Amino acid sequence: MAIQIFKKQNFINTLLKPESILFSLAFLLFSLFSIQSFAQNAPIKLIVLDPGHGHATYMQGRMYEGLDPEVHVYAPAGPDVETYLKSINGMNSRSSNPTKWKMVVYTGADYLERMLAEKKGNAVIISGNNSKKAEYMRRSIEAGIHVLADKPLAVTPKDFEMLKKSFKLAKKKKVLIFDPMDLRYDISNILQKELAEMPELFGTLKKGSVDDPSLIQENLHHFLKFSGTEPARRPAWFFDIEQQGHGITDVSTHLVDMTQWAGFPEVKLKYKKDIKILSSKEWATDLTPSEFKRVTRVDYPDYLKKYLKDSILSVLANGEINYTIKGVHAKVTVNWKYREPAGSSDTHFALMRGTKADLELRQGAEENYRATLYIKSATGIPAAEFTPAIEKVKNKLQQKYPGLDIIQKGNEWIVKPGTFKRTNSAEVAIGYILNNTMPAWEVPNMIAKYYTTTGALGY
Repeated sequence: MAIQIFKKQNFINTLLKPESILFSLAFLLFSLFSIQSFAQNAPIKLIVLDPGHGHATYMQGRMYEGLDPEVHVYAPAGPDVETYLKSINGMNSRSSNPTKWKMVVYTGADYLERMLAEKKGNAVIISGNNSKKAEYMRRSIEAGIHVLADKPLAVTPKDFEMLKKSFKLAKKKKVLIFDPMDLRYDISNILQKELAEMPELFGTLKKGSVDDPSLIQENLHHFLKFSGTEPARRPAWFFDIEQQGHGITDVSTHLVDMTQWAGFPEVKLKYKKDIKILSSKEWATDLTPSEFKRVTRVDYPDYLKKYLKDSILSVLANGEINYTIKGVHAKVTVNWKYREPAGSSDTHFALMRGTKADLELRQGAEENYRATLYIKSATGIPAAEFTPAIEKVKNKLQQKYPGLDIIQKGNEWIVKPGTFKRTNSAEVAIGYILNNTMPAWEVPNMIAKYYTTTGALGY
């Protein structure tokens, strides 16, 4: 018996020698287990609630340090959650830098109550039907869960009042509400903002007028977009202003945010004092039954029939808001068309007027639909004075963005971005949650933003 034990022990010792193949395999398995255990102990555990918009995946485009790879999804069964899961599966199976999300999915009529009872995460992504968003946020905050909600957080004045209460509750519960604003992380927008903060070039922001605003933001979007060769699906409720919201309370959120962020950086806005709505208007984009079906894969549901005239669907997706912010005239405009022409894309236009220069961002055919920043001297500023200012700010920016250049073309200068480290709203959100804090201006400026959009509704 002693000999048998010795032989068994000797055999085990041999297997555990570093040069043993089995030792290598055992070490590999142990390492993988340790890595997985470490990842699953990541401080941020995501929940995805009733995903209905492509932005529901914004935290899952790649793997982030601090995020647990296991994500719990709670939703009613149907095409919305299926579209979301298909997108995640596509990212998990792509050949280049595949993600490694482990999806734990519950579908059922009691999905919200199930999520709150199980509480499998500490941060919830809410990106779907906007008519449900206020309740989703409130219930999540009551449960002590951070809220990462796609814009808009409010689409009606009533929603805005509920949102203010949600921010107060979040402060009490010591959790955060954050709406990711991806336009902030585009280099062309960053450079426009930074140049506006250089008085030697820009001067100061003009007050402007209703007919000649000093802050202009305008977007053009298209209902039909393609993911590869197939058109991307939009849910039918996206075309119902009672569920998605009017154009001036939906996409305009991004434009109002850019106006505040670039025009008044890090300033805590007081919405009752600093924002004054002057006028607003909205108009429809018409869709035929075949156009609607191509985008949604379904025929008109009953709840859209009130918007039909002779089978044509009118969608109040377009809008314009004229207002002042700290006495500066601003205008935001959002436009929607059915389908983008071949070779084009959605576009963004932004203008900031200073006492010394205009900063204009264009994204049209001339720019090959790539956001491009232009500088133009203000009327009355001689070239002999302006050119040295261009050289001065160029040298300053090149220290931060190697390779940046500013090239004269006619009576304008084109800013060519250099190398830069791009961040995104997911990384920002992770930092906010890990530190359980945001810059002092974020919450008051979110409130000011939604006051502007919902206040303009029907003004």
